[in-house]
Parts: sequence; C-alpha cells; structure tokens
Amino acid sequence: MPDVPMFQLDGVGVDYPTPAGLVTAVHDAAFTVPHRELTVLAGPSGSGKSTLLRVLGLVDRPSRGSVCFDGTETTNLGHRSRRLLRRDHLGVVFQQPLDNLLEYLSVEDNLHAAARSARRACDAAAILARLGLAHTADWRLTALSGGQQQRLAFGCELARGSAVILADEPTSQLDEASADLVLETLADLVADEFTVVVASHDDRLIALGSHVVRLREGRVAA
Repeated sequence: MPDVPMFQLDGVGVDYPTPAGLVTAVHDAAFTVPHRELTVLAGPSGSGKSTLLRVLGLVDRPSRGSVCFDGTETTNLGHRSRRLLRRDHLGVVFQQPLDNLLEYLSVEDNLHAAARSARRACDAAAILARLGLAHTADWRLTALSGGQQQRLAFGCELARGSAVILADEPTSQLDEASADLVLETLADLVADEFTVVVASHDDRLIALGSHVVRLREGRVAA
C-alpha cells in the first residue's frame, strides 16, 4: 500500500503524573511520517519531541489518540505484539551513546549482538568500514570517543536491518567533526531506503530533513 505512510498520528496526547498533578507533554499531535525519508521532529528543549519519538518507537503508549505504523493501529496492541514490532521493524538510537550499546562487549561484538537480537547475521567489517571505524573492531567501548560510540549505535541498527530508525538528538553530545559524520550517516541511511525519524534542535540536521515537524510547547506548529 504505497499511499499508506510509515506512521500516522491523529489526536495524540501524552500526560505524565507529577507530585504537582498531571502534566501534558504533548497536545493533540497529528502528522504523518513518509517512507524512505528523513523526518525531523524539531523544536527547543521541552517541546515534546523526545516524548513523541518514544511514542513512535512503541516504547510509550499515548494517553489518547491513534498511532498507526505502516497501516497497523498500534495503540491498543498488547505488550507482546508491540515488542515484536519493535524487534522486527524499529531501531532506536538514544541521545547518550552508551545507552544503545553493551559496554562489556567489543565494538565488533556489539554489531553481532545487535544482529542476533533481530535474528540476522551481519558483515561487521563492512559496517565498521562504512562508519570510519574499521580500525576499532577489537576495541572496548571505553576506548571510543563519544562520537565514535554514537556512530557504532547507528551501526548496530544497520546490523539489525531495522526498516525504521529513530534517533533522539544524535548530534547533541558530539563535537563538530563527529556530528558531520553522523549527518553523513543519516543521509546514507535514507539513500539505502531506510525511514529515519530524528528529534533534534540542531539547525544543520533540521536542514537535512526532507520532512520537518515543528513543535512548540507540546503542540505541532502550523
């Protein structure tokens, strides 16, 4: 069904309980995410973009509204069905690189572990070469810079073969040179027909997006 978007959100709201009462992080969000493009959820800190990314990644359920993934309504799916969708189709790269990786494994072994988690095999050497990390295969993660760790996190999603990759502020912890390589990696992923959704306030990353959803105070801007 080529006319069906990868994601379609209608009236999505997200509430969080706090000691002071219920706080609404996202108000009635409605937008689509097309296939095989880079979509950027753009906005300042506190605008709701990371919350929406977790909703898209089927990590959090919305408090209300509808979230369709490739034509399947996910909001009322059971835990097992959501977990299988995440495992087989969705890859998530978190803001802190080490949150995406297994610190007790080597660089190369992280790629193999990611592939096994999706019941796949991978060419770890080719992935590392593609990311400019060919010389690090036997390194421990603590020997990598933060930028290298983030590149490896994207490499793990390549190893898993996820159709959709979601990334939360992937350049925010990086120096300019490392951020440049992440931008190149994102462009390469789209060229290879991955669907990529990124939450970011990095102007260069926003400019790279073919589809930009702008958020302010938990609302999608007109």
